[in-house]
Amino acid sequence: MTAAPYDAIVLGAGAAGLMCAAVAGQRGRRVLLLDHADAIGKKILISGGGRCNFTNIHTAPDRYNSANPHFAKSALARYTPADFLALVEAHGIAWHEKTLGQLFCDGSAKQIVAMLMEEAAKGGVTILHGQPVREVAHGADGFAVVFGERRFTAPALVVATGGPSIPKMGATGFAYDLARRFGLKVVEPRPALVPLTLGGGDLLFRELSGVAAPVEARAGKAAFREAALFTHRGLSGPAILQVSSYWQRGDPVTIDFLPDAAPGWLVEAKRARPRATLASTLAPLLPARLAQTLAERLALNGELAAQTDRKLVDAEGRLKRWAFQPNGTEGFAKAEVTVGGIATAGLSSQTMMAKSVPGLYAVGEAVDVTGWLGGYNFQWAWASGYAAGQAL
Repeated sequence: MTAAPYDAIVLGAGAAGLMCAAVAGQRGRRVLLLDHADAIGKKILISGGGRCNFTNIHTAPDRYNSANPHFAKSALARYTPADFLALVEAHGIAWHEKTLGQLFCDGSAKQIVAMLMEEAAKGGVTILHGQPVREVAHGADGFAVVFGERRFTAPALVVATGGPSIPKMGATGFAYDLARRFGLKVVEPRPALVPLTLGGGDLLFRELSGVAAPVEARAGKAAFREAALFTHRGLSGPAILQVSSYWQRGDPVTIDFLPDAAPGWLVEAKRARPRATLASTLAPLLPARLAQTLAERLALNGELAAQTDRKLVDAEGRLKRWAFQPNGTEGFAKAEVTVGGIATAGLSSQTMMAKSVPGLYAVGEAVDVTGWLGGYNFQWAWASGYAAGQAL
């Protein structure tokens, strides 16, 4: 059967899709929001340990990874963290700031989903879920979508189906397949904000599984000062998740285990405590097991007094730029988001509409814009969804 036409069909009831549908609906557009999942906003619900790290007050374009670093500027400028926070407060949702500008619900991520559903309801949005999208076509009557056994049409179609990260939540590469069918290019997607795996000589560090320390991790030109965590498979923790978005296969990841240490600190330690060992010198500065392992790997045996200043300076250098050679990542199953996606070159940064296919829009994680860890990806979802919702 063919249902009555809508002004717009939004595919994907995640953060970006819900925002887009609500904004367009409240502007008087007749919007149909479709999702194949058995529940609305599933990735929102698991985010931030169930409390939803819904934005970051330090949001800026330079905190996003994209083939075009300028693309996100327009949408981010027009819908800011303050705008979303105002919406959260208007719904009476209590929140708190954690470290590094991250904002979380005091209660539950369910409150954010309920808020977005309420906003969509205000706009008269029709929401259907729990059925597969069987077909998407483009013809004289605009876009036609077969959802389950029903066929819907509209002059506008918004792709908000995300990327393939966290497939157990139902995530797929659907957005990319659809984009390619309409002639849009896709930047090769890869896992981001994901633990890295180690092999070879680095396997010895697996014995430190569960040990974490504040470090500065670096991949390419990107560097982040947060905690790193050793796992039974390799490296994780916020600092590692952050650099994973910039890491290229074959490249090293370097860790500064003592980012606040002044140059020459180990030589100074020898002067101050000549009978101390490297392990005992590191012990107050790092977790005990990590201090012991690093000292063993540096192989400076005996008292500091027995070491030449040159050896101590070399050891300082190793501790400042300890190179790990990841052999991969834990993949999309453990990735929080995806780097890559629908190429921004084919989209308008003002409206998120495809330049070559009038009426076709792409928002959120489906697009080649990936934020840092800590609420930045949600802010991109809100901002890009808002931009498309305003344009529909």
